[in-house]
Amino acid sequence: MQINDFLNHTTEWLKGTGPHSDIVISSRVRLARNIEKSSFPQWANKKQSKDILDIIEVAAKRIDYLKETTIFHLADMDAVDKQFLIERHLMSHEHAQKTDSKAVIVDDEEIISIMVNEEDHIRAQVMQSGFNLFEGWNIMNKIDDFLSQELPFAYSSTWGYLTACPTNTGTGMRGSVMLHLPALVMSRQINQVLAAISKLQFTARGLYGEGTQASGNFFQVSNQVSLGHSENEILENLNGLIRQIIEQETQAREIMLNQNRAMLEDKIHRSYGIIQNAHIISSQETIELLSMVRLGSDLGIIKDMDRARVNELFIMILPAHLQKLEKRKLSSQERDIKRAELIRSRLGK
Repeated sequence: MQINDFLNHTTEWLKGTGPHSDIVISSRVRLARNIEKSSFPQWANKKQSKDILDIIEVAAKRIDYLKETTIFHLADMDAVDKQFLIERHLMSHEHAQKTDSKAVIVDDEEIISIMVNEEDHIRAQVMQSGFNLFEGWNIMNKIDDFLSQELPFAYSSTWGYLTACPTNTGTGMRGSVMLHLPALVMSRQINQVLAAISKLQFTARGLYGEGTQASGNFFQVSNQVSLGHSENEILENLNGLIRQIIEQETQAREIMLNQNRAMLEDKIHRSYGIIQNAHIISSQETIELLSMVRLGSDLGIIKDMDRARVNELFIMILPAHLQKLEKRKLSSQERDIKRAELIRSRLGK
């Protein structure tokens, strides 16, 4: 596939399907792996990094499970293309820096992506729409088995898989779930929930992971520790925590509907009215307004508005996507104008 082909379909994590998809946007399972007797990416010289990229690329091509994938070499990509992959959650901001001997391997459905020479030699992830942690792990486990048959991974009988960051040592796994929690935010319960998450050795981040703040009432919750726990234990613990958060958000929504329905409907319809009629709008404001439109759709307050259509807008209004759609670079003001045009055309009156 060419990178522009991804514009023609909805990325897996925004399909709006799967269990509890009104609250859980997506589930992700990620594994960190390194090649034994090889310097980690931060300490590798140019030749070592190139050799690692070549080894992994050859191994990936030998794996039948990865046949429907494309390898994008970051050194061959411009800034908009790299930002495009970041916006689609196919690679990290950090991976886009110092792009020599770096690549990302992506399957056609955008379920699987493998970053090569990010913080570790391999950062593989599987994305699933909705609350589907264990389905994601089933896919990831197969990929890990195939890769381990082709590549000698750095492993210690004492410490488990050896990784650049100590918090990933052990299984090398990070499970994460992206949640839409507008009712907990509006009812001012979110800080209490985030404090409880931290005490349980989990962490909550924003829409684009580490180093980002929550926006649009979206939160990514993931495990902090990988050492000393099996993969199933990590996912079971995360699964239990997410179920509690889902229950709290559901209760908060029911209370608002029963006790403050007029206020809730007013906030949702105001957001819908602004976003339908704006002629210039920033991405940040759009995300905040779309969050309320999504809530309105999920609660049946906004009629004839399906979740998938709202979800798709969350990504199409981002800077690189707008420039891809326009097939040219846009200034900040041009993006704000084009964003408003796109929303009006997609949502209509």
